[in-house]
Amino acid sequence: MKKTLIAFLIAIISGCSPYTSPDRTTWKNYLYGATFTDMNDVSMSAKKPIFLGNGGRTVADAMVMDATAEYGDKALNDNAMYVGYMSELENQLYDALRRPGMSVQRAGTDVLVILVRDAIMDLNAPEISSVGDDNLKTIAKILKQYDATFIEIAGYTDSMRDANAARALSTDMAERVAVYFARTGLKSSRMFIVGRGAARPIAGQDEWGRLTNRRVELRISPVR
Repeated sequence: MKKTLIAFLIAIISGCSPYTSPDRTTWKNYLYGATFTDMNDVSMSAKKPIFLGNGGRTVADAMVMDATAEYGDKALNDNAMYVGYMSELENQLYDALRRPGMSVQRAGTDVLVILVRDAIMDLNAPEISSVGDDNLKTIAKILKQYDATFIEIAGYTDSMRDANAARALSTDMAERVAVYFARTGLKSSRMFIVGRGAARPIAGQDEWGRLTNRRVELRISPVR
């Protein structure tokens, strides 16, 4: 009885504890199977056999198509299948992420989630914040439901004099989010991880613009 009570109290305390990233020396264990490059047609084709061999599935496997989909133009039917699947994912993310510093966009059959750094990390430390813990947990839950997808996790900084430092900082942000996802049970074989430094700014270089440019972008693409 006493042991059961102690275990119960530990579980409660653990559930209230702030998230802390594991020691950096262990990150490679969490990210084993991830690809550290841009997500594009070539890299996704190369990754697909690894992903499927690790228990992954394609959108066709995930979707239950209407019998009429067997007829007509296959390319059109396939595209409709991908669009339908990703539209459902987009709607789930959009409804769940109506929060400051977060946005959900559509790019073809891909879905893009923009996470301003302050929405996921502490202000003056490279660590997932309590708000970020809640936000990333919400995203991870949806991504686990829509598991027939690849995920590019890209970090960005604002304009910095030292390009190497910017790239290192953006890579740290991307890897830190990827480790968080891996710890929730997301397969690292779905992940592409990249730090792009100050490239591709989405705002100006004034005070507010710089805060917006410090971000992590999740680009989610269907496994075809």
